Amino acid sequence: MLAPPQHMRERSQFDALLRRAPLRKSAHFALHGGAPDVALGELFPGPGHWVGVVLPKRWARRAVTRNLLRRQIYAAAHALAPSQPPLALVVRLRSAFAPGQFPSAASVALRRCVRAELQQLLQGLHRA
Repeated sequence: MLAPPQHMRERSQFDALLRRAPLRKSAHFALHGGAPDVALGELFPGPGHWVGVVLPKRWARRAVTRNLLRRQIYAAAHALAPSQPPLALVVRLRSAFAPGQFPSAASVALRRCVRAELQQLLQGLHRA
């Protein structure tokens, strides 16, 4: 069994992946990254998956919402890891979830919507 994805911590890791064009986009997220190649080898040491999350306050003002999104992204990446070769991915929030549709900052409905969208985004990566 593979180890769970490692969380990116260094700005250089994020910068290297965000410079690339998005692999996939959904209504609210953009997925950047790919296989850690020779150029990225020293930024991502060792085998395995790397996951980073970018959640601008512009699109998710409440900390509760940002934390919910972060947990959902890491859980989706953890579920993806066994079915993929080593990847380095950054999931970036690119638009806000409608506050009228999700009045609670951490509602069950928001959680389900985010999970479904992330699964669709990452399953598309599996097919690509």
